[in-house]
Amino acid sequence: MFLENKVNRSNNQGWIEVVCGSMFSGKTEELLRRIRRAEFAHQKIELFKPAIDVRYDEEEVVSHDANSMNSTPVHNSAEILLYVNIETVEVVGIDEVQFFDEGIVDVCNQLADSGIRVIVAGLDMDFLGKPFNSMPQLMAVAEYVTKAHAICVKCGRQAQFSHRLVASQKQVMLGEKDSYEPLCRHCFNEVRELEENVARKAIPPASPEDC
Repeated sequence: MFLENKVNRSNNQGWIEVVCGSMFSGKTEELLRRIRRAEFAHQKIELFKPAIDVRYDEEEVVSHDANSMNSTPVHNSAEILLYVNIETVEVVGIDEVQFFDEGIVDVCNQLADSGIRVIVAGLDMDFLGKPFNSMPQLMAVAEYVTKAHAICVKCGRQAQFSHRLVASQKQVMLGEKDSYEPLCRHCFNEVRELEENVARKAIPPASPEDC
């Protein structure tokens, strides 16, 4: 889909690519595929991941199908700029970009404005089906957006929602197949309605003293 063209430093011709979707949709696999193509083209790359993501490895970016590449773990978006030499780096990849602070949008824009090809991958929605942190802003400013889909585990349709299987209301919670499952819109709405009904029944009625 993308040609590994050399960036044009004189005209600062960089751009942003966003690969988004649900859990188990192949986002990281696609990120790594594009990064490897850039390496084959002998381009200078830098790959980053949020330091909190230690599910498979503390330093490597690892996909669900066990593909991996060395990366630099960072604790915040501003730290990325400390590692990127804009005079030599041609491609920057960032995995699990939804976990970064809101400054990640400015960081990606600054890199692209410097003539760097920026490729980011992340969840576009959280477990409630709501836009995840800065993903909507990144998708808005990107030149290219790829929406990846998983397969719904209940009906086999294309899945775009990440349903959480464990009881937690935290937006950020790392997990794998024991914690999340991909669902289509219909199945996700059915499951969420069932969960909300169960939650309402679990709340005891107010006593007269509470009124």
